[in-house]
Amino acid sequence: MDNWGLTGDLNTLKQQQLYRSRDVVESAQGATLRIGGKVFNNFSSNDYLGLANHPDVIAAFQASANEYGVGSGSAHLICGHSSEHNALEEALAEFTGRERALVFSTGYMANLGVISALLGKDDDILQDKLNHASLIDGGKISGARLRRYSHGDMERLQQLLENTKGARKMIATDGVFSMDGDVAPLTELVSCAKASEAILMVDDAHGIGVLGKTGAGLLEQEALNQNDVPILMGTLGKALGTAGAFIAGSEELIETLIQRARTYIYTTAMPPAVMAATRVSLKICQQENWRREKLQSLVSQFRQGAEQLGLQLMPSNTPIQPVVLGSNERVMQVAASLKEKGFLVGAIRHPTVAKGSERLRITFSASHTAQQVDELLLALEGVAR
Repeated sequence: MDNWGLTGDLNTLKQQQLYRSRDVVESAQGATLRIGGKVFNNFSSNDYLGLANHPDVIAAFQASANEYGVGSGSAHLICGHSSEHNALEEALAEFTGRERALVFSTGYMANLGVISALLGKDDDILQDKLNHASLIDGGKISGARLRRYSHGDMERLQQLLENTKGARKMIATDGVFSMDGDVAPLTELVSCAKASEAILMVDDAHGIGVLGKTGAGLLEQEALNQNDVPILMGTLGKALGTAGAFIAGSEELIETLIQRARTYIYTTAMPPAVMAATRVSLKICQQENWRREKLQSLVSQFRQGAEQLGLQLMPSNTPIQPVVLGSNERVMQVAASLKEKGFLVGAIRHPTVAKGSERLRITFSASHTAQQVDELLLALEGVAR
């Protein structure tokens, strides 16, 4: 396909330090990973509670696979919706304090599905500029008028709301922002939504499991209910350690999605064994609060050490800890240097983040030790110099 100019496009990406490559992982997910026969300290995963390789979660997966097999065989609306899917949806509804929940194959599909099912060309959707790509793409695919406000700028959001004339209005936001690690001003967003008769949707992919007394996320932490935030999206493949996502809300919302969400209707259901494993990880999440307490301890340890080194941190108290370096070249150099020293961290470049804010995205898990954090800080000391 060279006549399409693909070779030239790829070379340009390499020159701009934007070329992406994949590491082939040879071990289970955890605080360490084996790649190319070498063991690395893993500070790049979203396995926040350390459940992706938990023996009880694995055992539940194996037992369900023995009973149900591997593949679900079909879409949910044909013959792919098993009792395992049903049981998990009921557990997720109870967990989030909502009437119903609906499981999707990925968070991306959940966001595209709910926004495109509820909005059309005569409607408006307002989004934080730092929202995840799936929320932005969902707004575009829906055909609704997409307007974006500067990160956390409630005054600008209010201005946009006053100028909307759509039949329906939706405000969509990340709960915990995936690249910055900070949280949305939910209480203010709830007030804006109610005053303007807009529906509020929160993507709490990075809050579920991590925040709140039982791990039910940012909404639990802020004591907000289904009436305050009618649409909640959460993922299963981050803190809960498995795969997939869900939308939770009212009976009417979930039934509407079953009828109209194309990313739910026209795809094969997730394997039942993943649903069974998730029910176990969900129980561990709720019962073992020490995992969240340990996460906070590790985050505090890292932030204190990084500040002493003079590293440029962002205002985040979540397991997502960005270290701003300021250019694609610098980010790639430092990430490569850390890898040579045995540390895996995310290298986040422009245009994923704003130019000048290119950063290392360092993430923590309850499976990390305090010693690993100290060793990471020691490796980062060279960056500070």
